[in-house]
Amino acid sequence: MASVTSTGRTRPIDAQGDPLVPRTLLARRLRALREARGIGRRDAARAIGGSGSKISRLELGRSGYKPGDVAELLTLYGVDDDERATLLALAEQANARPWWHADGDIVPAWVRPYLSAEQAAKLVRTFEAQFVPGLLQTEDYARALIRRVAPEAEVERRVEFRMRRQRVLRRRPRPLNLWAVLDEAALWRPIGDPETMRAQIRHIVELCRRPNVTVQIAPFGICGRVAGDGPLTLVRFPQQGLADMVYLERANSGVYPVRPQEVERHWHVFNTLVTEASPPERTPRILAGILATY
Repeated sequence: MASVTSTGRTRPIDAQGDPLVPRTLLARRLRALREARGIGRRDAARAIGGSGSKISRLELGRSGYKPGDVAELLTLYGVDDDERATLLALAEQANARPWWHADGDIVPAWVRPYLSAEQAAKLVRTFEAQFVPGLLQTEDYARALIRRVAPEAEVERRVEFRMRRQRVLRRRPRPLNLWAVLDEAALWRPIGDPETMRAQIRHIVELCRRPNVTVQIAPFGICGRVAGDGPLTLVRFPQQGLADMVYLERANSGVYPVRPQEVERHWHVFNTLVTEASPPERTPRILAGILATY
């Protein structure tokens, strides 16, 4: 895979096995190359026998990439041999199946971009008011939660999928850095039996000992006062030039604000949550107090 450097060139990077990053990088580079040559979308489209809207889709990462089309565009843009080879490799990777493809029938369309981003990210910051975030859940907690909304025949498969997601916290050599802020109400809301909740709280305590996991507990009611309508997740990628992703999970839907002002506003919201929540070093003590009541 390749990333875009500060000079606009591309360089190899490690792949994470999902097409989101290569597709995004290729889309951005194709647009930059076209604009640098002063070529309009219609003229670019004629080179591949397509339309201006097709060029727009390619430059937004919303279309598959035919190697022949990419090769024709690179010739039109006068790309040298080294970058041409890198971008053609990106085009091949951009057409790969996402890591969740085999379970696509149980993965709603609105969460798929986030699941791809989560696996490619270097940092995820998340706030949850009602439940323990998926990356921190135990099997039993996940099972009790999933059983509320999914057919019994799908429960175990969905639990296994959620546990597989969590491998990103243990991947080598660069595990995902996770910073989670939980409204204390999420830990007082019983999911499953008392033993399930005790095991879940102990699990969070164990995860807090990892250098790549930070958990803070926020006071009751902080969601409506600071975070608005519900969960908030921010994703930062290791590749230079890739914008942060904002993911707002809502009832049976997901929202992905992309305007820079919106992204900046949601970072401000999360930073406010961090400030108002108890410091991370107090988290084990808070959890121990909650654990004693179950």
